[in-house]
Amino acid sequence: MKKKNKTPQKTIIDVRRPDEYEKGHANGTINIPLNEIDGRFDEINKLKTPLVAVCGGGTRHVKAFELLNSHGINCEKGGSWKDIK
Repeated sequence: MKKKNKTPQKTIIDVRRPDEYEKGHANGTINIPLNEIDGRFDEINKLKTPLVAVCGGGTRHVKAFELLNSHGINCEKGGSWKDIK
């Protein structure tokens, strides 16, 4: 029998502003703007981890990564939303 390789499911959060998100985003992502993360920890804690933080390709995904990990939430840096497959 072959073993099935199970890839852990990840939740991709796009930390751009809602107006940026509406102009384009990867399918299946959740928009949680960087400036709202502090107030949405209850919601974020219910998501499947690891989380992957993405933005427009700048630094917001890094800030989200650092913030989430500092609160014990397993998060990875995802870079630009355009690179999500």
